[in-house]
Amino acid sequence: MSKSKIFILLPDGVGLRNFAYSKFHELGIEQGHEVIFWNNTPFQLSDLGFEEIVIRNGKSNKRTEVYKNARKQIELNRNKKQFNDAVYDYYRFPYSYRNIKTALKNIATQWLTLRYTSDDGLQTIRQRVKELEKQTSYFRECLEVLKKEKPAMVFCTNQRPMTAIAPLLAAQELGIPTATFIFSWDNLPKATMVAETDYYFVWSDFMKAELLKYYPYIGEESIFVTGTPQFESHYEKERLILRSDFFQANGLDPDKKYICYSGDDITTCPDDPKYLEDVAEAVENLNAEGYKLGILFRRCPVDFSDRFDRVLEKYKAIIVPVKPKWEKKGGMWNTILPTPEDMNLQVNTIAHTEMVINLGSSMVFDYAAHHKPCAYINYDVKNKVAPDWSVQKIYKYIHFRSMPDPTTVLWLNEKNDIKETIKKVVTGQHSNTEMAETWFRIINAFPPKAASKKIWDAINTIVS
Repeated sequence: MSKSKIFILLPDGVGLRNFAYSKFHELGIEQGHEVIFWNNTPFQLSDLGFEEIVIRNGKSNKRTEVYKNARKQIELNRNKKQFNDAVYDYYRFPYSYRNIKTALKNIATQWLTLRYTSDDGLQTIRQRVKELEKQTSYFRECLEVLKKEKPAMVFCTNQRPMTAIAPLLAAQELGIPTATFIFSWDNLPKATMVAETDYYFVWSDFMKAELLKYYPYIGEESIFVTGTPQFESHYEKERLILRSDFFQANGLDPDKKYICYSGDDITTCPDDPKYLEDVAEAVENLNAEGYKLGILFRRCPVDFSDRFDRVLEKYKAIIVPVKPKWEKKGGMWNTILPTPEDMNLQVNTIAHTEMVINLGSSMVFDYAAHHKPCAYINYDVKNKVAPDWSVQKIYKYIHFRSMPDPTTVLWLNEKNDIKETIKKVVTGQHSNTEMAETWFRIINAFPPKAASKKIWDAINTIVS
């Protein structure tokens, strides 16, 4: 194969873990490619030995956000009507009117949504986004970079950010093939498509079917099923350290078995601290019966709040917080970025805990990769932080419909279920994760450790 220059577009930091900290980059080099990160993150990847071109002025047109938001609302309207399913309303956020600027944007979004909710209207909105972005200095600078560097392809690591639009349009203007990776297992029903490319890389056949369902203008021949590098680290044994070393490094008691409580962000689970307290109370009761258990608390990496402080102090003899190794580079959630060290921390957290408890997170698949069970919280607490929030809303999201059977996870349907569920796991009465692993195979192409190779195979096909 002749050597090709491949641009890996990082429009924001969420693609770092999959494409900079995995073996993806190394594999591309081994195959003879010149791999260059087109970097719009605050991280200097050159410090890690990567070749990069830093995006200096990655600003979208000020009006693009309104059209992008209108596109999301129009797609949700159409999906709700076409599939006769009110669940699509759950993917909307309430409009804010906290200041004049925000109020005007949201009024404009609502007007565009009302005016253009139709197939032709959606096409008009999509076209208008492209026109607006082509008016920016950002687009012109991207053109100059591409004319100078002449890459064989531009591969975008995330379909969601507005900052991906101008670089991809510039590549298409010059006839350079473009592709984007669909970042997360729940993204397509939520109408998060912002980047429009020549090719799309998806986790699974299930996600391919979703892509064709929600975006019928995308041809089947433009879709590559590759899996995601997100789970590859679980199969890299060199990342594992001894239990004793992990416990010593994180202040864990070697005489205890630990349950992992994996936190959510405050929007997804406003009552997370109370659920953590319920789990701590169950563990306290089990320890009173002679068990030696603790809780390893891994908070959501983008949650830097103090909302857990009271519970952590109350149960400091039971709960050990092990903070994700992410760095806060700005005020927005997408400027809180992973570090390479966090991959090893997460892998060893799973390897050295008995199970995970959380609210509907994809950690079920991380634990399934280690043949360990996941328990999903499935009850509302009294005196909820947000009265209109409920776990029932969470589990109605479309991505949970891919679950093959209710026994795929352990369900904590009430507070009293926690103690007995933990007891069954730590005593070996529930060690079968076959259904969870079946779900993993539905969501992600197998073998999971081959995702980076499959992505490079697809890139090779495109550039050749």
